[in-house]
Amino acid sequence: MINRELIRLKVLQIAYAYYQNDEKNVMSSEKELFFSMSKTHELYLKLLALIVALHKDACRRLEIMKNSQARVYQPISELERFTGNLFAKQLVENEQLCSFLENESNRWDIDTEFVIHLFNMITESEVYQKYVFYIKNEHDYSEDKEIWRKIYKLFIEQNEDLDAILEEKCLYWNDDKEIVDTFVLKTINRFNQENGASQPLIAGSIDDDDKEFAQILFRNAIKNEEEYKGYMIEVSKNWDLSRLAFMDTIIMQIAIAEMINCPNVPLSVTIDMYVELAKLYSTDKSWMFVNGMLDQIARNLIERRKILKVMNNNNI
Repeated sequence: MINRELIRLKVLQIAYAYYQNDEKNVMSSEKELFFSMSKTHELYLKLLALIVALHKDACRRLEIMKNSQARVYQPISELERFTGNLFAKQLVENEQLCSFLENESNRWDIDTEFVIHLFNMITESEVYQKYVFYIKNEHDYSEDKEIWRKIYKLFIEQNEDLDAILEEKCLYWNDDKEIVDTFVLKTINRFNQENGASQPLIAGSIDDDDKEFAQILFRNAIKNEEEYKGYMIEVSKNWDLSRLAFMDTIIMQIAIAEMINCPNVPLSVTIDMYVELAKLYSTDKSWMFVNGMLDQIARNLIERRKILKVMNNNNI
């Protein structure tokens, strides 16, 4: 099962593209939606695999150092500390990621030059130097996770060379990387040493439940556009809907579709998720406007018994 945050994002992207297209076709847009979801899941695993590739490059260098009299790169003790990182070793053995990497096209081997250059940048950084020189008798798992969180934010999250590589591999990936970066960082935070190789990753393969959830959001947001815009007009205090940011309108259409058609999703979760999307993809102040409108729309829908959910009073 794929992460629901990701599904909401993909529905938003495809709905936006649907309205931009002169020839609007719901069925072809749905096919595009499912394909796009699968490619974003692939990017998530690809970025986790980059951590594995960097760890393996460090192991390769250590082996060379041990078999050579020349001390070309870093002292052996530094590399031994880095390659002994408990989080990285656990990720290398992760069952789900290993299954993904069995496909040769998923490996970073064909981009060896980039991986080597990236690792050189990491070794020259202050965070790396502090980590390898802070010698302890044993590795601390929390500390080992934290160094990789810092490395990811400093060298992978904003990396133009990486962006160019990803764009060459898949046209979807540059648009998705910002949100997928957050999934990777959440994954690092959620790793538990006790789970070993069975540690679950955030996003899984797309199943029938994922497709149904995506389909419910997309179809209802498009089919009931006029009805949902009517709910927006009612709470917009005479504000001309045409003056709203186009993205805000689409975000609220999908949010309303979820409120009405997904009875098991709490209203607070729905509102929070689409406010986050407004922060990422709309204007600077849109999220506050979207938050206020969705809160009021939800209350109106409860009063009319359009939805049978409880409204959280803190949801403003």
